[in-house]
Amino acid sequence: MIGVDTNVLVRLFVPVEPQREASLAFFGKRTPADPAYVSLVVLTEFAWVLRRRYRYEFGQIGQGIRWMLDSDDFVVEKRDLVEWALANYTKARIDFSDLLIARSSELAGAPRTVTFDQGAAKHVAGMELLK
Repeated sequence: MIGVDTNVLVRLFVPVEPQREASLAFFGKRTPADPAYVSLVVLTEFAWVLRRRYRYEFGQIGQGIRWMLDSDDFVVEKRDLVEWALANYTKARIDFSDLLIARSSELAGAPRTVTFDQGAAKHVAGMELLK
């Protein structure tokens, strides 16, 4: 298993990026015996970069994450948490990271997470606006 940074993963999904060929070659060598490891931090940055910098739609980002989850060539950290966030991400149209934050807090025993993000407080269960 070998870990990947966000910039390597993004280049797999963004055709206009330099170094895409190197990324494609790297991922083309991944197998179930030697998968790519994607941490929660990388997955969060991946969703943010695709949304904010490249203006990918929520569905496109969700498809990319689903593809990684369905592939034996990837190991995704805390898969159950990512599955939950993905299911809610495509429904709620909110930041993937906010879902991971709220659910991680809940699983750790903190049923509420405070935020200054009004959208997250309104749409993410367990998040509340700090006033």
